[in-house]
Amino acid sequence: MAAPKKGRRSSGSQGRPGRALAVILIAIVALTGGMFVSGHTTPRLGIDLAGGTSFTLEAKNQPGKPNAINTDNMNTAVSIIERRVNGLGVSEAEVQTQGEKHIIVNIPKGTNAKQARQQVGTTAQLYFRPVTTTTSGQKTPDPSSTPSPSASASGKGDDKGGKPSGTPSASSSSSASPSTQGRALSEGLKADKKPSETPSPSDTPKPDPSKSPPGSAGQQELAKQFANLDCTKPAARAAAADKAANAKPSDPVLACSEKGDSKFVLGPSEVEGTDVDDASAVFESQNGAGWIVQLDFNGKGSKKFAKTTGELTTKQSPQNRFAIVLDGEVVSDPEVTQGAITGGRATISGGFTQQSSEDLANVLSYGALPLSFDIADETTVSAALGGEQLDAGLVAGAIGLALVVIYLVVYYRGLALVAMASLGVSAILTYTIMVLLGPGIGFALNLPAVCGAIVAIGITADSFIVYFERIRDEIREGRSLRPAVERGWPRARRTILVSDFVSFLAAAVLYIVTVGKVQGFAFTLGLTTLLDVAVVFLFTKPLMTILARRPFFGNGHSWSGLDPKRLGVTPPLRRRRPAAPGPADTKEA
Repeated sequence: MAAPKKGRRSSGSQGRPGRALAVILIAIVALTGGMFVSGHTTPRLGIDLAGGTSFTLEAKNQPGKPNAINTDNMNTAVSIIERRVNGLGVSEAEVQTQGEKHIIVNIPKGTNAKQARQQVGTTAQLYFRPVTTTTSGQKTPDPSSTPSPSASASGKGDDKGGKPSGTPSASSSSSASPSTQGRALSEGLKADKKPSETPSPSDTPKPDPSKSPPGSAGQQELAKQFANLDCTKPAARAAAADKAANAKPSDPVLACSEKGDSKFVLGPSEVEGTDVDDASAVFESQNGAGWIVQLDFNGKGSKKFAKTTGELTTKQSPQNRFAIVLDGEVVSDPEVTQGAITGGRATISGGFTQQSSEDLANVLSYGALPLSFDIADETTVSAALGGEQLDAGLVAGAIGLALVVIYLVVYYRGLALVAMASLGVSAILTYTIMVLLGPGIGFALNLPAVCGAIVAIGITADSFIVYFERIRDEIREGRSLRPAVERGWPRARRTILVSDFVSFLAAAVLYIVTVGKVQGFAFTLGLTTLLDVAVVFLFTKPLMTILARRPFFGNGHSWSGLDPKRLGVTPPLRRRRPAAPGPADTKEA
């Protein structure tokens, strides 16, 4: 006799629904805990909700450069504009490309819109200036007693081990091969020097008189400003950068390093960024130099750079260094130690990582970037208007949610509790993830993103409805609830996955082909679609499996939403047994 076939074993979510519910509970606890540990309990709001200013910059080719608008140049411009915005003390600004020739700059409230407009709308200024004096970025003690500085002090020195202090250097050798001639070599290039201690007033270096404004009054004023400059303060650093950027190339200037740990007196510029033809980051493996930055000068720039480096190589540190100054800030200051750099090519090397070499190459390339930008659009959103828009969005979401709940209660009765619990779990996951994505990847909740979350309410409710209807169909066919829950799941699961895949695909395509605020809508829609799948599989289905074992749902209570009578189920007719033949019938037979 053949053994009876065993029925299919239910999956984990069917046989042990508690495990799936435990997984979703652990995820909620972990995300909520991470939200409080990070110190961020509210989503980061976009400019249209928090208020601020938005600029749309349109790139234009400079004369003689018809094909300058390309991805590399636009990305370089974005990095420079980000530097400028950060110089204003803005911590949550957004700078991104839009299409092929536009850049969007979103600056939150609390920023001087006029100053921001001036910063983002002007072309960057890149200069090569000789270093006259440098020291730590802090304010010099007792500036009133600062003597006339002597150029012999550089504000730095060798360490105790006799190793170089990390000062970048530039050199060239007349005996070098053509491929190496005219290089600028850096021995452990750091962005700026960090002296071991703040110099005393008696040791404070002072500008070279030959580079100072004429007259003792000009020298004293420059020395006083240098002593009082505190580059460690962002406001002072930004003010110094703005003043240096607006100074004439022929005037000496005061400047700070990017991080504010060094300050400089710089002489007149003899080489400008427009003299740079190209700059690139290259990995040099032959002599072990690692990542280097190569500069190529045009014909005019090559002559000026050779003349400048020839003069610098005859001087003592720090006056044998030239500072690369972008928008009034010193981004690098290598030394020149072995003669004039000729041939139109120079190389800065030593201590670079791939990222740092690419950053410096971008800065140098921007000096020759054949692009200019016009502000095509400027939008200012007040914080009050942003709050009104947020309130309106929340009210619209509440109304939509209320209508969905009313529909579920009227039509599905007890099953509405399952749907509302699932919506609550989805809401918690969505909120915590959005909060954590703010500091994590800079995600900002804007008005289109709020709209995406509202649309997601309908998408999530649709998944529950599909599953509930599959269960009710099984009951209409005469099955009890527990088999109906398990038999209806495979067909509902297939429909839910197909529907969510289409929604996610639409969100992904929309995110790729659009820019700006519309991406917020697409991102939120895609995120909530993925969460819908997780909630249905790990919460809704296991919860229905557990409830099917309870008498209220299992016996089809009239308020459960699964009452067979309300679903139009007709009890099967029982056949009547034929009556036993009586005596009369026997006689007739």
